[in-house]
Amino acid sequence: MPEKGKLRLKVSDISIVFGGLRAVSGFSCELYHGELVGLIGPNGAGKTTVFNMLSGVYTPTAGSISFWDRRGTAYAVEKKNPSALNRIGISRTFQNIRLFGSLSVEDNVRIALHAGRRENPLDVLFRLKRFHVDEEHMACRAAELLSLFKMERRKDELARNLPYGEQRKLEIARALASNPSLLLLDEPAAGMNPQETEELMRLVSFIRETFSLTILLIEHDMRLVMGICERLIVLDYGRTIAEGLPGDIRKNPSVIKAYLGEEALPDDA
Repeated sequence: MPEKGKLRLKVSDISIVFGGLRAVSGFSCELYHGELVGLIGPNGAGKTTVFNMLSGVYTPTAGSISFWDRRGTAYAVEKKNPSALNRIGISRTFQNIRLFGSLSVEDNVRIALHAGRRENPLDVLFRLKRFHVDEEHMACRAAELLSLFKMERRKDELARNLPYGEQRKLEIARALASNPSLLLLDEPAAGMNPQETEELMRLVSFIRETFSLTILLIEHDMRLVMGICERLIVLDYGRTIAEGLPGDIRKNPSVIKAYLGEEALPDDA
């Protein structure tokens, strides 16, 4: 397990308002290099809204988000768009799978590698050396990632023809292709059966170790969350109601109430 390292992400009192609705209010957290942290809460708690602010899809109404890349350079996340954040090391998956279904498995991974290409338009037009070097690098990198995910035999299949669990794995492989230092996983186990979820638990731990990543994940499968996350942050109605170790969160009265209602609590809670 990676030791707690340098500060990777600092979120300071971010809020966002849609019309008159405050979807997230005063959310703060710190993520350190090598951590695997879970963001949990009931449906509608604001989890994906937080992810959308961390990945540049939404701009916070208030607060700030600071990110440090592998070289220690600091960036203001709220001032950058998703593609810019991807280039500096923040990558994510989505609750609803967003693969290019009509493209091959290999091409879905290669697309994420384009940000690292070095050739210019003339290199591409005249098929100069730099173009071929980049093409070879992309092919090798895509093959490495698909091999790690045990999907190399499916590289020529259309993404839409993959089983659901394999599509989830491909989306994670594509997110890793951009060489992120912070990976945001939005409900990676959604729609998976117990066997696929068990495999995913091992996979997430494996990629954290292999790619030296910080991972923040949203997940409703408590077995997965409790099994792999070192720390949990709990949201309810857009506010943080608890943060701590999985064992402590499991017994937290506020968390039990948020998930199960007042009747789940003992009289002396």
